[in-house]
Amino acid sequence: MNPTGSTLPDPRYTPPEETTLGGSIRRAGARSSVRRGAVTSTHASALGSGFLGIGVAIIAALQSMVGVGLFFLRAEEYPSLLPGLGAWLLLLVTFLGLIVTISATGERLPDWLYGFFLAALAAVVWLDFMAIAPLGDIGRYATASVSAGFVLLIVVTLRAGWEVLVATGALGLAFLVAIILTTPLTPVTIPSQLVTVALAVAPGVTAVMLVAGFEQMLKRELDRVLVQSTVTAPRLAVGMLASEELARLDLAAEELLDAVAIGGAPLPLPPELSSRAATLATELRLHLLEGRRETWLFHAVAESEQLGRRVTISDPGTLAGLLDDGQRDALLAALWMLGADPLGSAPAEAVTVELGPMTTGRVDEDGRTIIPIHLEVTGLRRNRVDPGVWEALDRVGRYSDSTGSGVVRIEIDCPVENPVDAARVS
Repeated sequence: MNPTGSTLPDPRYTPPEETTLGGSIRRAGARSSVRRGAVTSTHASALGSGFLGIGVAIIAALQSMVGVGLFFLRAEEYPSLLPGLGAWLLLLVTFLGLIVTISATGERLPDWLYGFFLAALAAVVWLDFMAIAPLGDIGRYATASVSAGFVLLIVVTLRAGWEVLVATGALGLAFLVAIILTTPLTPVTIPSQLVTVALAVAPGVTAVMLVAGFEQMLKRELDRVLVQSTVTAPRLAVGMLASEELARLDLAAEELLDAVAIGGAPLPLPPELSSRAATLATELRLHLLEGRRETWLFHAVAESEQLGRRVTISDPGTLAGLLDDGQRDALLAALWMLGADPLGSAPAEAVTVELGPMTTGRVDEDGRTIIPIHLEVTGLRRNRVDPGVWEALDRVGRYSDSTGSGVVRIEIDCPVENPVDAARVS
């Protein structure tokens, strides 16, 4: 509560370089620095990749069963079973304890627990190497130490990828040092050593790549779903981010007006409150201007993590708002296949979309107005364009394409209902 007794924040305090909306004023037509599809959470399971932990835990359990079987199959060859048994018991306790802890804490693995887990795995590897050292063949007799690499898979969805890779690299280095110190390297023994090191290291590297690819795919599809919501927007409207800013602006204006109404703010307003009211009015005017110049297509591109990097929209006449839902969906699908990061191939370097200008009043045989749409695709050859792009553009309107100087140019005649005729019918 401020000194005047109202709920209005003290007008003498204004955060540096901050507006009443909690951020800097976005100029009309400027792109927001926060993409709608951006995911700020660093916790892997927030994207659903935590479910992968169930599968990798099953893989680790199956491999451990195989390792236990091999250990007991060769038990008679060990001079002493105590180090080997200790390694397996410690690995089993670590495995089960980590599973129970993760289930109880809701898929969280704090730093101290991760450090304890790595220390336990290091002890398992050391005990297994101690049991094998008298035999002089790490590649043939390593069991618990190899399983430690598989047990490391459990944390791949709970910790950063580089942390798992560092642990995996340390395990591989431990194997190399142990092999050099204890195992005679001959043409007969070298293949088994290489296979064993690969079995210990490959699971961690493969799992990190798998989780990274899964998260990238999930973020991409999430961005696509959010952008798709703009298809049914009115011809001229504010985007999702601007809607949130308008809600904050409305709250600030209500607080100011309420303070005036209940007498909490004297009239005429003091300079501090007067300056604040002027700032509110300026921001409101900016949002009103943006709402008259930005169509659904602008917001679809500007607020997309995928499209915002490569797609540029030029639509001074706000003609994109005249497209119906089917044409919007098709145009957005074509831009997505051209400009978004695909899975398996490179996207275009840049895609420029220009709507208009309406130099002539062309109409089709049904009396619908023809809007010219020009697409320029840079950095992608004609024969590398996804066939789905042409199918999508066919639903937008009649098109023709040409290639020159490394640029694919597409001209589209998009038929739309004349807004004047629509107003007369309504």
